[in-house]
Amino acid sequence: MSRARSIRLGVVGLGRAFTLMLPTFQGDDRVELVAACDPRPSAREQFARDFSAAVYDSVEALAADPNVEAIYIASPHQFHSEHTRVAARHGKHVLLEKPMALSLKECDAMIQDCKDAGVFLIVGHCHSFDAPYLRARAIIRSGAVGTVRMIQALNYTDFLYRPRRPEELDTSAGGGVVYSQAAHQVDVVRLLAGAAVTRVRAVAGAWDPERRTEGAYSALLWFGNGAFASLNYSGYGHFDSDEWNGWVGEMGEAKDPAAYGAARRRLKQVRSAEEESSLKKDSTYGGPSYRPPAVASSARYQHFGPVVVSCDAADLRPVPDGVWVYGNEEKTHLGLPEPAVPRSEVIDELHAALRQGEAPLHDGSWARETLMVCLAILQSASENRDVKVSTE
Repeated sequence: MSRARSIRLGVVGLGRAFTLMLPTFQGDDRVELVAACDPRPSAREQFARDFSAAVYDSVEALAADPNVEAIYIASPHQFHSEHTRVAARHGKHVLLEKPMALSLKECDAMIQDCKDAGVFLIVGHCHSFDAPYLRARAIIRSGAVGTVRMIQALNYTDFLYRPRRPEELDTSAGGGVVYSQAAHQVDVVRLLAGAAVTRVRAVAGAWDPERRTEGAYSALLWFGNGAFASLNYSGYGHFDSDEWNGWVGEMGEAKDPAAYGAARRRLKQVRSAEEESSLKKDSTYGGPSYRPPAVASSARYQHFGPVVVSCDAADLRPVPDGVWVYGNEEKTHLGLPEPAVPRSEVIDELHAALRQGEAPLHDGSWARETLMVCLAILQSASENRDVKVSTE
């Protein structure tokens, strides 16, 4: 595709989220990185060198750049609402990292800001963009396997022991696994269930006194069409559920089982919250210990742990290279072509919106409902009761 028709993208926030999306932006000709904003001079300097692009120290200045067509907002959670408002006010389309915001009130304002400005708002990357989940959704929507009855989703990672800034360990500031990780899991099961969540019952675990935010949760979700889903997540760095996905990691990369415990070992060398925050900052884009992410060499798609969808005529299991269909008498593997670019599904949706005018699936209303379920998980766990979810 000609670069003349590529989407001219500006970036707000050159941290970890940007680092993970960078192979997508570099590998997909439908996107051209033309500007960036970050408070760190070193990150701005590296971006200018790498992309011969404009750099700014304020979101306002980036949004005012006439060469910027759309803005990828990858700033910390607490800034998503403000940065979306600035982008919309300057007439820029928005590709926003999850979670959409920290409150439904902020979500409502963001949706209205983009509507008033006549710009698209797409929220991702959430793993419900991943091709295996989209393929499973297509199978369900075809009617070939009947009605969805039950979904089980689980993921065991070392999330809590990766280097964190202080607010990432403070639930009130958007920290913990519910805001950051349940957003993926809820998105996936909503996509597959094909209906709105009506009720939530959840428990959460905060078991490390040195990292006091939620590190684990279990949740039962009921849907308006009668389906239900169980969600289980642990970020405490013991069992790694990628073992059940053939040692293919979340980013589609081949994992080495011998690296077990690496996150905890690394964190043991940190002596203070300030040192931990610096460790994270130094390893992100523009930092002295930054290393570009390796593009997955295993020809596999990204995923968010084992998922099984129970339908009337079959169970479906999305996996990193396709979907297993367990029918009444036989099981079938429906393979997917190897991904040429990681996370290209995000660009598919962005490009279809901006170039063909197609309404995105992962719009503001979609992401608002995911946040609403995440907030219900926190509320249910805190109050030890069922929480009704309203989509009104």
